[in-house]
Amino acid sequence: MLKINCLTASLFLLSSTLTGAAEPLSESGEMLDGIAAIVNEGVVLKSELQQQTAAIQQRAAAENLSLPPEDVLQEQVLERLVLEQIQLQRASRFGIQISDQMVNAALARLAQQNGIPFERLPEVMAADGIDYAAYRRDIRKQLTLEQLRQIDVIGRITVAPREIQQCVAELENNVVGNSEYNLSHILISVPEAATAEQFAAAEDKAQEVYEALQDGADFGEMAVRYSDSETGLEGGLLGWRKGDQLPTLFSDVVGDLTAGEFSAPIRAISGYHLVKINELRSAIQKSEIEQMHIRHILISTNELIDDETAKQRLEDAAERIRNGENFDELAKLMSDDPGSAADGGDMGWKGPGTFVPEFEQAAQNAEIGEVTEPFRTRFGWHILEVQGKRTYDNTEDLKRSNCVQRVQNSKLANESELWLRRIRDEAYVDTRI
Repeated sequence: MLKINCLTASLFLLSSTLTGAAEPLSESGEMLDGIAAIVNEGVVLKSELQQQTAAIQQRAAAENLSLPPEDVLQEQVLERLVLEQIQLQRASRFGIQISDQMVNAALARLAQQNGIPFERLPEVMAADGIDYAAYRRDIRKQLTLEQLRQIDVIGRITVAPREIQQCVAELENNVVGNSEYNLSHILISVPEAATAEQFAAAEDKAQEVYEALQDGADFGEMAVRYSDSETGLEGGLLGWRKGDQLPTLFSDVVGDLTAGEFSAPIRAISGYHLVKINELRSAIQKSEIEQMHIRHILISTNELIDDETAKQRLEDAAERIRNGENFDELAKLMSDDPGSAADGGDMGWKGPGTFVPEFEQAAQNAEIGEVTEPFRTRFGWHILEVQGKRTYDNTEDLKRSNCVQRVQNSKLANESELWLRRIRDEAYVDTRI
């Protein structure tokens, strides 16, 4: 059986393709579908709501989870579909488009995880009762929503240099930062600008959930019943998260928990959270990459300089360098690369994936100290020289990169909740059930 990770599994079970079309009519004028909600210029159809509700009920039955009453469940599912529609409309306004190549890359990773060839994925999915075309649509939708959040939420979260320095220092002796956690969580939310009474009511409800868990209630069932988070209908499952990228409100408590344990209610601006560790493992890894020290000269083409002229200039330059002229001086005089011309074309030490494929291929094929023949990329014509190659321990660089993500993620949970509320409040929503 195909093993689909929790993110993509929830996509297939709990997502559907949204349309903005009007209600279809039969030849007699009878409506073939109904509108569950009008969302700005789009709609959520009753058929979508029914399909999603049925999928959740089927999953709950398979996993022996109890669900809230059907009318309550239907309201929860409709709210999820409304939020998805709002986000997809926003992504469309931003011009976000997911190419077939991006979808194929995501599906190729899934095939690789399951140890099957990419081309056999449709038949394996069909054997498991999964519609491949619908699954591709759901993957495209999820990638769209991820890009939207990158732009609209993560892209607006600032990370100060001091925050990075503090994070790196903490990681040196931080057990949480050097671990990975498979987490679930429950959110009892409060409205934006909640009153003290609303926080008190949410705290009472969160405490009731906590006491039920202490008495042996299943965490997943309690999440389905009570969680206001987007992951509630998946039993609160968040999946694997690196400890150094956890939201601060989680990282402050998971260090005191072991696998299978859960926290007391944690107060945040969005409400009260309960977090459970399903599994944990060490995340300490040393990383090494192959780097090259490169310098180059770029001639860009334009109305005055065509391909042939640019190529000829670089052929002449390469010959002059081979005859003893200084690469640095020619780069300063000739190169159109604003990032390296002033440094004599020096681009420093770079790892794989830094350059466009044509440039990287030319660098990999070049001998150290050899000036290449001119070659073309989308930026223009180049010659380059590889000055050195090395195996580089980039563990510290990864720490800094991970710290940027950690600081962003520490702010992400609350920022996302506030962002969802804001775009929900700004939207026109007319429910019809």
